Amino acid sequence: MNERVAFDLECAAAQAAPPLVAGADEVGRGALAGPLVAAAVCFDYAEWTADDFALLGAVNDSKRVAPARRQLLCRAILARARQVSVVVCAAARIDERGLQACNVAALAAALAALQPAPPVCLVDGYPLPAGAPPHRAVVGGDGRSAAVAAASIVAKVTRDRLMARLDGCFPGWGFAEHVGYATPSHHEAIARLGVCVLHRRSFQSVAYRQLGFDLRE
Repeated sequence: MNERVAFDLECAAAQAAPPLVAGADEVGRGALAGPLVAAAVCFDYAEWTADDFALLGAVNDSKRVAPARRQLLCRAILARARQVSVVVCAAARIDERGLQACNVAALAAALAALQPAPPVCLVDGYPLPAGAPPHRAVVGGDGRSAAVAAASIVAKVTRDRLMARLDGCFPGWGFAEHVGYATPSHHEAIARLGVCVLHRRSFQSVAYRQLGFDLRE
């Protein structure tokens, strides 16, 4: 059995709960442009077949899975998950509330959208604030829990697809290529075109400072 699936089952057993485990994770936290996307995925391991365990044994932190493989795994996750929820937080909202506040709010909202609430909820990173659904924070959870890893894949695929669509609305910045992260090509596009509404103006990025932009005003 995959060690990440085994971790989820151990967490359920520790709570004397059925093997119904949800994981939550986010992507886009470090991007210079575009939204933050959080996802929650609930697996009912009691319903899985041997084929399911074999297929989803490849689920891992989305950063460790090649793009083409992520697409295939995302489809497999959506086909086998008991519940899936996705929350998108736009750049303007991040500028208004702050990155960390948006991050934890999006994770909490993704978990809260799972109804009925799973008996075991795991979140990548650190505990969510009061008012969030009951959960266990797991540092490095996207590499330890299959449910959290699945959430990271769903969030990553969702965000990448969204950035590819936004590239058509905001041509020239190359959003389909770098999906909003601070790459050399993104720096060059900002130097050439300036910034658009997708850029997080609260970030004091090197890409802004080196080009003489001060977007705090």
